Amino acid sequence: MHICELKAYKGRNIFSHKPVIKLVIDLENFDNVATKDITDFNQRLLQMFPGLRQHRCSPGYEGGFVERLYEGTYLAHVIEHLSLEIQHCLGYDVSFGKARCIDGNSQYLIVFAYDVECVGLEAARLAIDITEALINQQSIDTDNRLKKLKVKAAGAQLGPSTQALVNAARESDIPIMRIGDGSILQLGYGKYQKRIEATITENTSCIAVDIACDKMITKSILADIGIPVPIGQSCSEADEAISIAESIGYPVVVKPKGGNQGKGVWLELNNPEAVKQAFKSASLFDQEIIVEKYIKGRDYRVLVVGDKIIAVSEKIPPYVVGDGHHTIVELVNMINSDERRGDDHERPLTKIKIDEQVTSYLHKNGLNIDSIPQSGQKVYLRVNGNLSTGGIAIDRTDKIHPYNADLALRAARIIGLDVAGIDITALDIDVPLDGVNGAIIEINAAPGIRMHHYPYKGKPRNAAKAIIDMLYPQGQRSSIPIVSVTGSNGKTTTVRIIAHMLRTQGLNVGMTTTGGIYINDECIMKGDTTGPASAQIILSDKSVEAAVLETARGGIIRSGLGYDLSDVGVITNITGDHLGIDGIHTLEDMLHVKSLIVEAVKDNGYAVLNADDAISVQAARRVRCNLIYFSFNQNNILIQHQIDNGRPAVYLKDDYIVLFDGENIYNVIAVDEIPATWEGKLTYNIENSMAAVAAGYGIKVPVSVMEKALRTFYSDSLQNPGRFNIFNVRDFRVIVDYAHNVESYKSVISALKQMNPARLIGVIGAPGDRRDEDIIEMGRIAGYGFDRIIIKEDIELRGRQTGEVSRLLQQGALRAGMPKSSMNIILSETDAISAAMGQAQPGDIVIVFYERLEPILDAIKKASPLEPHVFSPPQNMLL
Repeated sequence: MHICELKAYKGRNIFSHKPVIKLVIDLENFDNVATKDITDFNQRLLQMFPGLRQHRCSPGYEGGFVERLYEGTYLAHVIEHLSLEIQHCLGYDVSFGKARCIDGNSQYLIVFAYDVECVGLEAARLAIDITEALINQQSIDTDNRLKKLKVKAAGAQLGPSTQALVNAARESDIPIMRIGDGSILQLGYGKYQKRIEATITENTSCIAVDIACDKMITKSILADIGIPVPIGQSCSEADEAISIAESIGYPVVVKPKGGNQGKGVWLELNNPEAVKQAFKSASLFDQEIIVEKYIKGRDYRVLVVGDKIIAVSEKIPPYVVGDGHHTIVELVNMINSDERRGDDHERPLTKIKIDEQVTSYLHKNGLNIDSIPQSGQKVYLRVNGNLSTGGIAIDRTDKIHPYNADLALRAARIIGLDVAGIDITALDIDVPLDGVNGAIIEINAAPGIRMHHYPYKGKPRNAAKAIIDMLYPQGQRSSIPIVSVTGSNGKTTTVRIIAHMLRTQGLNVGMTTTGGIYINDECIMKGDTTGPASAQIILSDKSVEAAVLETARGGIIRSGLGYDLSDVGVITNITGDHLGIDGIHTLEDMLHVKSLIVEAVKDNGYAVLNADDAISVQAARRVRCNLIYFSFNQNNILIQHQIDNGRPAVYLKDDYIVLFDGENIYNVIAVDEIPATWEGKLTYNIENSMAAVAAGYGIKVPVSVMEKALRTFYSDSLQNPGRFNIFNVRDFRVIVDYAHNVESYKSVISALKQMNPARLIGVIGAPGDRRDEDIIEMGRIAGYGFDRIIIKEDIELRGRQTGEVSRLLQQGALRAGMPKSSMNIILSETDAISAAMGQAQPGDIVIVFYERLEPILDAIKKASPLEPHVFSPPQNMLL
């Protein structure tokens, strides 16, 4: 068996609205092998992963998967469940999965949920290796593989503070994008986005962070405003450290000037030799070392967010309680087996680490790691209570004295931090600090909030929510309006009309289309930009006040959506275009893909559906938000149902686009007053305009603005490039359009007939990834509709041989009865349009169904100032 495809979907996708791994595997000779027929397979599998006994599977109850194993299930099903169980073994709560055969061959599609991408991907690989090992009666070191994967996961997953922020943001319906592989997050979209790294927000100044990281400057500033801090100095030599210690008096603290998480911190040192050893250890973390007076008391962390005290924790150093039988190291190992403890910050607590500081502290107290404490004897392992070295936290939020709370707030304010962790040592936090009974020791610019969310004892405090609420106070928006548009035809024009409406309303609009990414009139990236990466470029731009996203089938299938939820989702129509590609073989398959756009809409948002399209309307049963239908026919049953039930609808009546908003009827605009419809001849642009009006209603664009926008939207090379753009060339016209499927060929040719040309000359082509029968049908439609055709081919052949598409188009045209003398095959698109213009006579219309727009426009410009001429293509252009 071998992997054909393995990828991660990061957002909503056609398989799930949550992140999933997609695995396509070829089982080859094991395609029809059932688990019951493989010697010892089931027994060994369950022995290796007993957790599989809890899997429910299709029976729907615990043990259901085991039943399927002994009945005899296929191996892809086993790989699916193994991939989930491997993640369970690493502590991830994932359960969604499915597996199915692809087109009746030996390939299978397996989809399963994941929390951490690298873990999900490696779980799939390991599941396959285990399955193969069991089949072949071989051994496999799963324990070692799981250990390595656990280490890899720790470096890839979000830390507990960042994950808490993610959870809080989701609870507040704030969209989240992870930037890179670290802990930097983008909260919100566009204009309303805010970035945060762990607990450092984008509002935190660099200067404030630099001050907080320099412990001496911090103490100096605090001392200047009367806040008690321990006296001390910094130094870079051990002898100097000893001198400072003797000057200020023992006991002292030695710590790195720029350290964190308690690394290199030595407390309660009472003699020069201890200072010397502590200096050596602290020097591993910073060249500058602080020596300061030791303040006796308990360690407290006060969390300040904005102008509020959110939480207070007492940090307890790690300790063991003897039982009279086990050594200290054995007791530590017993504590570390607590599933709440992880190797680093991935769990609520961290495993106790035995290091130089622990052995030194034990030695100071006449003990070592092999000592056996008496029953009930509490043995502390170090002085400081940092969670990162195995300490625990007890919530003391309700105990802090108002005076001390005010000191903490003043300290954060004077340093300039919006989120700060104030470290206080005091005999008791409910007694005002005076410098003798306690002092502020440090200020942390990126305080961890794990201790407040998961205290060992006491009430959990939702610090993450406080930070999110500070960034987004109640009533403040976190996302710009987002409109997502999909469909077989018309989506680009619909996107451009909606964007024009929003610009007319005075907004900065980001737009993705098949022609590029735009912010207002500026194209910031050229190309077919209709996938999730393009959407994220728009949503990451702080200048954007509204986003209109063309969301094409290919991007949805390959990568899912580039946003979480939109305000409006639009399906213009669904036709047979692209059938046979990416496993989409029927209109129902296509409906499943495109329905994601209207499924992923906010509950109070709107799904816009074409009531005249029998396939599109079936998406309504997947919709959870509000519905708006649009139709050419006021009497359409769905339109009438909307009106009868006081729900919005858009329809055509007496050549006006009419909006019913549930109460009132608005004649938005007469269709012949919309320039893009060419006096109503382009019926598909009437349809696109109605879809845009429905979307505009969904995002609260005033009717007057919609009317003005439609009146000023032209189907020209500036506002709607490549969509029925008309150019006057000498005494004939050239039209440029992106028709590339059966329905668009029909619609464009119907419009051309109404323009009363002397002759219609078509420069036609078709994408190579379309089915043979669809390409032939396009040729047949062209053969009926045009007086002459020139058949060209795209530069991107999409898997075809040169000349293959052109022969199919020619075959279709011949079926329509067009004589060979009325057609040429010129493979080059620019040579083909030049030839067509050369053949044009007064009053003719030449239309080109292009692949690449700019070369076509250049060819038209070159021809415009010239006299009419006959173009004779070279022989090597002809087939």
